[in-house]
Amino acid sequence: MQTSFTPEQLRDPKTAEANSILRACVHCGFCTATCPTYQVLGDELDSPRGRIYLIKDMLENERVPDDKTVMHLDRCLGCLACMTTCPSGVHYGHLIDQARGYIEKNYDRPVMDRLLRWTLARILPYPGRFRLALLAARFAKPFKGLMPDRRLRAMLDMAPPKLPPVSRNDDPQVFPAVGERRMRVGLSIGCAQRALDTEINDATIRLLTRLGCEVVIPEGVGCCGALTEHMGKHDEARGTAAKLIRSMAGIEGLDAVVINTSGCGTTMKDYGHMFAGHELEEEATRIGGLCRDVSEIVAKLGLPEGARAEPLRVAYHAACSLQHGQKLKAGPKELLKTAGFEVSEPADSHLCCGSAGTYNLMQPEISAELRTRKVETLEVLKPQVIAAGNIGCMMQIARGTGVPVLHSVQLLDWATGGPRPAGL
Repeated sequence: MQTSFTPEQLRDPKTAEANSILRACVHCGFCTATCPTYQVLGDELDSPRGRIYLIKDMLENERVPDDKTVMHLDRCLGCLACMTTCPSGVHYGHLIDQARGYIEKNYDRPVMDRLLRWTLARILPYPGRFRLALLAARFAKPFKGLMPDRRLRAMLDMAPPKLPPVSRNDDPQVFPAVGERRMRVGLSIGCAQRALDTEINDATIRLLTRLGCEVVIPEGVGCCGALTEHMGKHDEARGTAAKLIRSMAGIEGLDAVVINTSGCGTTMKDYGHMFAGHELEEEATRIGGLCRDVSEIVAKLGLPEGARAEPLRVAYHAACSLQHGQKLKAGPKELLKTAGFEVSEPADSHLCCGSAGTYNLMQPEISAELRTRKVETLEVLKPQVIAAGNIGCMMQIARGTGVPVLHSVQLLDWATGGPRPAGL
């Protein structure tokens, strides 16, 4: 793609990066075939190629974003399916994040938009606040019809009927390896996940220690910054990410940083890019390079001999952040098969379920349509359980089906001697 940034503009590192990404695009349109919003809406401007043109025009002309541009860019899930499809290696993920940061600084959103986005950024990354908000939402649910905004109604719908008790396993501490220590890992315990499903971290700790990991929960570990990063609030994202980086950097003899929420993992592995030019760049790059999805660690260590599960029919949902963001698709499935589960994958497994961080709250209609499509392809497999590697996907899919939805690590923990998951 031809660009026309001036030499003066290109002296800015972010503009130079955008220019490089834009010039890699050859207009082929392969991305439209795998873009969920283009599949639903059929509008070229709701495809990666269309959004790239909008971003190019906005950045080249340094113009104030207009309502049309913001609408189409806000509709992007950030699922990164286009990056898997693209034959030219266009890094759409970095480009859309940069565009969202530009919009955040230069666009005057309507009052309700600003209020909702501010509220989400102040609540979701903080487990205590999020837990209180979910409790309040349960009491407000009967009055949902009185809510003036569809997004407020979507937020009430998100509240589960009950919340798990706080897990003390998330407190700073060290869990010793069972038997010989093979690795020393720091566990990123997440933020929203700690309010919604504490069993995921508990199962992760049991499984990793059983496989020979000493698991460290460091002081100060918390939100990775992904939620606010994808909202265009880059300074806030770096603030919370910096705390996590410093907490992990304080662990002596660290072999890996383990992540069991793939949406977080995609961001954390890219910390070097997030902190480019920042005083923390070197440390961020080092910690980002140590980040591994929990499935990668389990695959490296291997399941113990004799690990056998009940031969349940498992439909495996490949989270976008895992298959597109981290290029991990076959590994989690193979682990479940090795553990003794009967694993199948739905048609169009490359398409997003519609969760995408805060997307299901800010774009509820498109999100609901994508959930319906995803659930239909999963249920046709007649599974006894649906497995996924991301809490956002789990909550999204569970709202559309009666089939139990569990994290893959819960099933692997059970197969190797852990308790039967309560969700079953």
